[in-house]
Amino acid sequence: MAFKETVPQFQMINITLIDPDPSHPRQNIDENSLKGLANSIQKKGLIHPIVVQPASPDGRHTIIVGERRWRAAVLAGEKTVPILIRPCEPDEALELRVFENLGLGMRVALEPRDMANAIQTIADRFETREAAAEHFGRNPTWLSLATAAANLSPKVTALLDSGKISSTGAAIQLEKLAQKNEAKAESLIDQIEQLPEGEKLAKKDVDVALSEESGRRRKKENAGSEAPPAPQAVEADDSSPSTGEAATEQSQDAPPWENAPTAPATPAPAPRRPGVNPSKVKKVAELLGLGEGDEEEILVRLIDEFLAMKGETTPPF
Repeated sequence: MAFKETVPQFQMINITLIDPDPSHPRQNIDENSLKGLANSIQKKGLIHPIVVQPASPDGRHTIIVGERRWRAAVLAGEKTVPILIRPCEPDEALELRVFENLGLGMRVALEPRDMANAIQTIADRFETREAAAEHFGRNPTWLSLATAAANLSPKVTALLDSGKISSTGAAIQLEKLAQKNEAKAESLIDQIEQLPEGEKLAKKDVDVALSEESGRRRKKENAGSEAPPAPQAVEADDSSPSTGEAATEQSQDAPPWENAPTAPATPAPAPRRPGVNPSKVKKVAELLGLGEGDEEEILVRLIDEFLAMKGETTPPF
């Protein structure tokens, strides 16, 4: 009988009566992500039942799908867990595991602003940001990043709602620009408001403005602490420093695009980095609630998540 034709039986059973299937394709489970899931289970219990084979003569059940949830439940110290008993042939069990992990529309991440609003609503129940972050098993830096889209200014929110800003990520970057240079952000907002119907500001345009502002700040800081030149310098072509300290100083003082040749009016799209699997990029984008084409934002979010996971604190921008 095919799996879809079986009648599931729901039970709550002792977690020690469940065994993993040695033939499961998932042979490696990230310990840090497992701890995050265990934290969720400690708070709310196991949301999705584990699907298992009918009991063997000794009363034990083998997992069909849900081994990661089972391991996290064990780590969380759960004594009993919900299961769905469904007989399944080994060949079909493998297909089920693959289909479940492919996703295929079964689970779609919330839009970034919807997720941020939901997390912010939960965080508001706590007296401090630290307590709210601890509730999620994360640190306050993660919480600030996760709720950034829930704390947009009224003007930026209106532009996002009207479709004149291309994405939530672009809106967050515009808020960062406002914190660095309010006048420049206001000028850019005025330009966005004047865009013709149907046109919108791309995130890369905000990124450029934000990077230019950061570059100017670095120049100002470096100019204030610049050491006097050495009394004897090696003769070089001042117009094009290439290697050594001169090149290093130039790369620190100015953003790279100011030293690069002028790009054509319609630059060719940058090639995808070698070794990056497009399907993996798409999956990560879905998990982070981002558009799959925005690889730079995906990288930024992954770096932030990694630093937060390691307990490192970073500036908000």
